Amino acid sequence: MSEPVATNQTILVVGGGISGMTAALEAAECGKQVILVEKSPSVGGRVSQLYKYFPKMCFPTCGLEINLRRLKANRNIRLLTMAEVTRLEGEPGNYTATVRIRPRYVNENCTACGACAEAVEAEFDDEFHFGLKKRKGAYLPFTMAYPQRYVLDPRILGTEDAERAKAACKYGAIDLDMQERTVELKVGAVVWATGWRPYDAARIQPYGYDRFKNVITSVELERIMDPNGPTGGRLVRPSDGKEAKNIAFIQCAGSRDRNHLKHCSRICCMASLKQATYLREKFGDEGKATIYYIDIRAIDRIEDFYARVKADPNVSFIKSKVASITEDHATGDVILHGVDTEGYHRYSNRHDLCVLAIGMEPSVPADQFPTELVVDENGFIQRDPANGAIFAAGCSEDALDVNRAVQSGTAAALKAIQVVNRVAGTEG
Repeated sequence: MSEPVATNQTILVVGGGISGMTAALEAAECGKQVILVEKSPSVGGRVSQLYKYFPKMCFPTCGLEINLRRLKANRNIRLLTMAEVTRLEGEPGNYTATVRIRPRYVNENCTACGACAEAVEAEFDDEFHFGLKKRKGAYLPFTMAYPQRYVLDPRILGTEDAERAKAACKYGAIDLDMQERTVELKVGAVVWATGWRPYDAARIQPYGYDRFKNVITSVELERIMDPNGPTGGRLVRPSDGKEAKNIAFIQCAGSRDRNHLKHCSRICCMASLKQATYLREKFGDEGKATIYYIDIRAIDRIEDFYARVKADPNVSFIKSKVASITEDHATGDVILHGVDTEGYHRYSNRHDLCVLAIGMEPSVPADQFPTELVVDENGFIQRDPANGAIFAAGCSEDALDVNRAVQSGTAAALKAIQVVNRVAGTEG
């Protein structure tokens, strides 16, 4: 199949999460040619890993389904997955992007029947579930993955598993000879939407994330709650599979801390308020949540959601920066130690499970951009004329919730459209 032919009136969108998909769709539906580049095997980004959105507590599969339907129907978008921009040069209206495309080892004949996965024996940590479960060496990234095509893990190449996968496929979709390739794209403007990654909780040593099995992160809890997740949707703790009915949530885990992330990650308070409702969903009156916080930051309409959660007698709030966590080795319970700054008394509180409301940082560190961009001290791309026609969207620009990430994607698309419209006007 031929490579996409891009003119300098084409818009390049880097990143296929919610903001990147939004930017690509908005531009394409305005009649612009768009190339959407995604590093992973499928689009969807962090939103695809959520169990529910706040404040309406609906499932993200709905929003994803709508966007995927729009994406499939729009001929103005060319999607490149397993692709990464390694170099970006030029000026507004005339950029050259060098893109490296990793082999999937599965071609477009794939029907997603799953026969290759059934034939393969090797298993690896599942990245989509943050390593909480295993996946086969031939796999579909997640249920709603698009493109709906399997992927072969390169670690099985040259093994009997690879040959078994190839033999199992009735459609000739397994291509073990696929090679990495590099393409150059000519574009007029760029939307940079590479999103965010969870801060490494193991770096917060007093909380024992890397030592205590029953200390997990907020993003891991989202996967645990999902019916397609590592526990089949059962809210249980990793150590022994016991139902986690008494859960502690620690706010600002890695955020607002000069030793970690200096900035407020904005979504963390809302994420914990949302997740506190999961206990009611699973256990009714038996579920109890305790939120340890510095201050609760809930803004706009979300203040109402905070008020509803706060009114729940089974949700407690303790104003405190937890000092440390220890473990009861006999039971696996975690014990949080600190000082309640409202009552000024020390506590050592026992919980079934502790969830760290982990901070957000840009997925691409500032020193790894393929071109020079103006960033702030936290690595987020700034709105600066020096960036030319490279416009940040979503969490490349700031720590944002889903709603604001979508708005940011739309705004970036409009800016990119203005640039290519000027190009068209000049050429005309």
